[in-house]
Amino acid sequence: MSSEAEAPRIKAKIWVKMALRLGDIGSRPGAVLRRGDDDAGGILVVLRARAGICVLSQIRASEGEAVWMRATGAGPVEQSVADTYIERQVAFDPDLWVLEFEAPDLLPPFEARIV
Repeated sequence: MSSEAEAPRIKAKIWVKMALRLGDIGSRPGAVLRRGDDDAGGILVVLRARAGICVLSQIRASEGEAVWMRATGAGPVEQSVADTYIERQVAFDPDLWVLEFEAPDLLPPFEARIV
């Protein structure tokens, strides 16, 4: 047992609502492309810009904190590359949520540590 208390995890559905609201507030409209498990579903975030698309995947850092990785690589990719990645991930984990945001700078509308 760890001496440090594990940070409480927010239910996926609540986190999704928060992210969409932050997108609205920040003029970065978002949408749910795929609904996952309300309580414990993982989350993929599609960021759309003129330069292309980036897919972020939520992972846990070694300390247990939620962080994000650019799952489709460091730079923007085409729609087909993003779609293929998302399809693979959903086949592996059918509980995944997929959100999409307009993001001219390919950054999410919510606070995120990207690794």
